[in-house]
Amino acid sequence: MAKKKLTIKTVGIYKLIIPLKEPFIISLGAEYDAQSIIVVIKTEEYTGYGECSPYMHINGESIDTCFIVGQYFAKALKGKNALDVKDCIQSMNKIIYGNSSIKSAFDMALYDIASQQAGVPLYKFLGGKNNKTISTDYTVSLDTPKKMAEDAAKYKKQGFPVIKVKLGESKDKDAERIHLIREAIGYEIPVRIDANQGWDIKTALAILKELEQYNIQYCEEPIPRWDFMRLRKLKKKSPIPIMADESCCDHHDAKRLIGLKACDMINIKLGKSGGIYEALKIIALADKAKMKMQMGGFTESKLGMTAFAHLSLCSDNIMFYDFDTPLMFVEDPVSGGMTYHDNGVVKVPETPGLGAHIDEDYLDKFDKIIL
Repeated sequence: MAKKKLTIKTVGIYKLIIPLKEPFIISLGAEYDAQSIIVVIKTEEYTGYGECSPYMHINGESIDTCFIVGQYFAKALKGKNALDVKDCIQSMNKIIYGNSSIKSAFDMALYDIASQQAGVPLYKFLGGKNNKTISTDYTVSLDTPKKMAEDAAKYKKQGFPVIKVKLGESKDKDAERIHLIREAIGYEIPVRIDANQGWDIKTALAILKELEQYNIQYCEEPIPRWDFMRLRKLKKKSPIPIMADESCCDHHDAKRLIGLKACDMINIKLGKSGGIYEALKIIALADKAKMKMQMGGFTESKLGMTAFAHLSLCSDNIMFYDFDTPLMFVEDPVSGGMTYHDNGVVKVPETPGLGAHIDEDYLDKFDKIIL
């Protein structure tokens, strides 16, 4: 139990919708706006901020469902000790199964308060050390091969050290995409690919063998998430390392995939795990297995991404970073937070807590409820 008590007085839930500079397209569908829920938890002394970016086709949530379910959580958590994160998480889990996205926003706000109260940056509160360089990739959205090659060349010119490419259509089209991208950017920088479950196992194996010649760093979620038993077979035969994403939501999934030896790496997202509290369990399992990890996200603003960057400092095995989506927004509503530097380098704030917030005057423009 937490030694000190900070009583939760109010909870604000806000729908944040910011247009993207260009449509963000993956094999599962297209996004034209970044849609998030911002949770603001207030105690007498501190205010904590959290964010989630629900994806209906990945975690089965939308900003509308999160807005409603969040109200159940707000009513249950009012009067509780914000420093007793475990108790708050358990209370949310007792209310409703799943709904990992909205749970992660509450979790983030609670950790923001706890680390502020401790007087240390979030990464330090979580036991991490700011002892490594975090460099984000930049994602090439699914489009025509020509447009994707042009985009990849543009992102390389901007200095990003790694290009991530969305695939998941057909063998010939996806191979053409990578061929043209490599022609456009050369072979000096790594290329990562993400099929978002777009291939069946036969197609996946054929494509991965075809793409071996292009020096691909790894492939995320090549086949449907429910087909994880055959992911092991694909991993054995693939010349390209396999990273589990949609098939690895919580620590139970991680334990199963590691036990099956179904993947080479794991992609952690708080919107899948349910928040930092549960993500730390995934990290512990991967560390024990000496498995490399990526810290990624959905289309969160710099608020959520700052939490992901803090968490990235909690394990030396977190070696890959996918923090590019705030750069795709037409505007940045976040005060403070992580900063972007040359060559994709990301730095976390050293102030107590998360170190990021969104002014409530800005949030008041959106649909909201304060309980």
